[in-house]
Amino acid sequence: MRIAVIFGDRTPLSLEAASEAGNLWIDVADLKAASGWELKSEGVCKGELCVPIPLGRAADFLRADGRQLNLTALANLLRQPVIANEQHGVWFIGEGAGARRETMASLQAPDFELPDLDGKLHRLSHYRGKKVLLSAWASW
Repeated sequence: MRIAVIFGDRTPLSLEAASEAGNLWIDVADLKAASGWELKSEGVCKGELCVPIPLGRAADFLRADGRQLNLTALANLLRQPVIANEQHGVWFIGEGAGARRETMASLQAPDFELPDLDGKLHRLSHYRGKKVLLSAWASW
């Protein structure tokens, strides 16, 4: 079935996957595009950082002769929150607490872009070094 996967701040990706009992099984070939991580002999790696699959728990992470990986198990190992709407086929894997702590300590707001009332786009990064007042409102 087609499932939309949003991993951290990556672009959402629609891929063939299996959502079963709170686990999201994806093809290992889709792992890097979906999450930035890839399966190697030393474990699941992102750049130089590799996280080994815990001993005795390979079946929790891999199946189909190593062709499918449980993205939920990986997120749990990395201590990243997982939110799923299995009925609508949407999964979100959030940023881990360590990454959020580093971001908060930097005191820099994440970059974003919004239009003004005339439709001109403004990026927060264009105002770095200047004081910015952000006002948000919602009707709900």
